[in-house]
Amino acid sequence: MAKHKQKNSQKKQENQISLKDQLNSDLVKQLQAKKHALVKREEQRIEEEQKEKERARKEKEKNKSFEELFNESDLKWNEFK
Repeated sequence: MAKHKQKNSQKKQENQISLKDQLNSDLVKQLQAKKHALVKREEQRIEEEQKEKERARKEKEKNKSFEELFNESDLKWNEFK
């Protein structure tokens, strides 16, 4: 029974024509170019987000008060007395 199902599924796979086979080559090339452009655009978006986060972090660090900087310091000021 299992062998029979395997043979049927193999026949179905052989009979099926993939979408790529049905489309003409120009359309496939256009779709691949579009995919490449979308991937490139997504990479640029992620890079811009990272740059914006870095800029915001630097701006926040620049605007910290002396008290905030003092509290974040790891130095033990008692040792320098």
